[in-house]
Amino acid sequence: MPYSKLTDLPESIRDNLPKHAQEIYKEAYNSAWDQYKDPDDRRGDASREETAHRVAWSAVKKDYDKDDKSGKWKRK
Repeated sequence: MPYSKLTDLPESIRDNLPKHAQEIYKEAYNSAWDQYKDPDDRRGDASREETAHRVAWSAVKKDYDKDDKSGKWKRK
């Protein structure tokens, strides 16, 4: 289900991503949730939620990388 605010995001997202990355994640997730409501639009047997999470992570990774040493997400 879509997220209305950052505090609604999963704890693992809130605890690991900077605020801007969380905003990207939320917007991409919500957009994908709407876009992939029809199972025929998804790959394989992925659920709507799984697809939305994959799209959201992909959007975050366009602007952020996880630092190998610190393990923190940083803007590219």
